[in-house]
Amino acid sequence: MNQKFLAAVCLVVVCITLSLGLWPFHSPKNEVSWMPKGGLRFGRYGTVIGRANSLAREASNGLGGSIEIWALPDRRNSATILALYRPEKRLLVTLNQSITDLEVAAEIDDHSNQNKRWHFFAGEAFAPALKQKRPQFITVTSGADGTKVYLNGILIETASGAFIPADVFDSRLIIGDSPRQPNSFSGEIRGFAIYDSELAEEQVVKHYRSWATHGRPGFERQARALYLFNERGGNVAHNELSTGDDLYIPPRYLVLDKSLLEPIWTEFSWSGGFWSGNLKNIIGFMPLGFICFAFFLRMKPLRRAATLTLICGIFASLTIETFQWTLPTRDSGTTDIVTNAIGTWFGVLCYDHLYPRIVRRLPGLGWFAPPTQFREGSLESNLKFPTNC
Repeated sequence: MNQKFLAAVCLVVVCITLSLGLWPFHSPKNEVSWMPKGGLRFGRYGTVIGRANSLAREASNGLGGSIEIWALPDRRNSATILALYRPEKRLLVTLNQSITDLEVAAEIDDHSNQNKRWHFFAGEAFAPALKQKRPQFITVTSGADGTKVYLNGILIETASGAFIPADVFDSRLIIGDSPRQPNSFSGEIRGFAIYDSELAEEQVVKHYRSWATHGRPGFERQARALYLFNERGGNVAHNELSTGDDLYIPPRYLVLDKSLLEPIWTEFSWSGGFWSGNLKNIIGFMPLGFICFAFFLRMKPLRRAATLTLICGIFASLTIETFQWTLPTRDSGTTDIVTNAIGTWFGVLCYDHLYPRIVRRLPGLGWFAPPTQFREGSLESNLKFPTNC
């Protein structure tokens, strides 16, 4: 294979890698629609947002608060159902679907709280919903004793070391997604409410029965915000209890405060989606490492083909991650740069060790093989590779 043709192949592989890393190249339609009998349906990319500090009050009583939400996932997935976000105080609490589990997670910049980051799982809260296609009523309460999670009025988890400050319940609301990086929820949300204080167990049971029977908690005087999603049209979901706290459905999908090159330690997760994504990143950059290494080996003045190939892989990955910052459907993180670099290096190793063995058995596949005089020191330097196609 001559050098010009190999250069063209190398360019094509780089362009394909960049295209796959940046697809789609635009902000898609916000896939949030009204349900005929009330509620919102979220598609692949959907979000509903409140204005900055949409639930802000004049003073905080410091007693924590409570959240009630009806939710029905479409499938097993990892996604954010609800986020309470206050960036100026570095507060973020999310309710997440983790396959069939419910995860409660928090980032709290509070000097009186030693655990600035915590999360816990509340059993297989969504297993019945996925099996029976029936929404689950989730209540999360937080007070001096920690955070409790109820499912359909029944206590299923208590995290004594996890406390949600009252300031969090004054934060900006994001429904069906998270800030900083996309994490879209796919399914139905029938309604939710927020309370200024921790609900007692008997209150949780009464509220659940009222929601199940009448479609609302029935104790509105205790609530700070109540969204029933019964408008059935338009781009605004109204707070049933006050004005000025309405939620907005943007026409295009967006992510608030999108992160640029999020650090590895904040991206890390034990979830299957995190590891499968990393595996895809490694495999996706192996062809680039293979082809670029073959090309650099054919350039006589270049003696450090493997190093140059690795630099090209890192530069391509950095380019993708930088542009992904402008695309709401893609993550911009440093983990991808590391895994893409590993994939590029694996491509080099495949060329240097695996490919010569294949050519030995099938000489007709030696298209990318360089002249042996350019491979001094290689373990396969004794192979007689053809210099041209």
